[in-house]
Amino acid sequence: MASTAQTYELTNLQTLEAEAIHIFREVAAEFERPVLLFSGGKDSVVMLHIAKKAFWPAKIPFPVMHVDTGHNFPEVLEFRDATVEKLGVRLVVASVQESIDKGRVRERPDGIRNPLQTVTLLDGILEGQFDAVFGGARRDEEKARAKERVFSFRDEFGQWDPKNQRPELWSLYNGRHQKGEHIRVFPLSNWTELDIWQYIAEEQIELPPIYFAHEREVFRRDGMWLSVGEHSTPRENEEVVTLKVRFRTVGDAPITGAVESTAATYEDIVAEVAATRVTERGATRADDRLTEAAMEDRKKEGYF
Repeated sequence: MASTAQTYELTNLQTLEAEAIHIFREVAAEFERPVLLFSGGKDSVVMLHIAKKAFWPAKIPFPVMHVDTGHNFPEVLEFRDATVEKLGVRLVVASVQESIDKGRVRERPDGIRNPLQTVTLLDGILEGQFDAVFGGARRDEEKARAKERVFSFRDEFGQWDPKNQRPELWSLYNGRHQKGEHIRVFPLSNWTELDIWQYIAEEQIELPPIYFAHEREVFRRDGMWLSVGEHSTPRENEEVVTLKVRFRTVGDAPITGAVESTAATYEDIVAEVAATRVTERGATRADDRLTEAAMEDRKKEGYF
């Protein structure tokens, strides 16, 4: 008799999704007060989408937190608010401006607020008494993030020690921590930018419009096209031009560059990302170009 046995194989995206769902459920079972960092950027949108799947038909059982620099792209803030309202999740906003007003941090001479987020993030975690914090970091983005575990221990000061990390053999995660300590959790660690976009296309996930090609006033600085806006203004010698661009990543507007592109659909972006050889952070984030170890230094202090 011929065998009727069938093999069941998952695609790459199904495997990555299943791993992320497992991580979300593991955290919900182990921790008392998780929170998901949600900026409205593509990675945090994918995280939220998977979290919704992980707990459906129930609602997502934890709030989302945005560390707001005050220098965001307006389109992204509008998308953030619309998304949390649609999903019925609680939004916690940790404001860098409030940290400045309280004297917790000082405004930098160059006006860039991205490095100031660390104190605001740690204050938000402490105020909310969160013991697990989901982040959308991926190992392919940057060298320091490639070193980090899925469950990343943070001490009572919110600091990360890259030389003292817990093993994660056979996808067994160690969430042990004392009061005042917490765990950063990265469900998308093993994803690449291409995986993210293929998943977005397959699931038809809605994103802020700035991820798709559109005409925009930009100016050239430090090898990047920066958008003209309230918090990003050209200097006297910087010419403003109108180009068709899109953003590969979303961060602080004054330091997040656009790329020239005609990719206006999911499929176009998947093809474009498949052909690129530079990560989105390396290509479009000025804060990661300060030094070779810029990201690792900030992560040691408690950054995302």
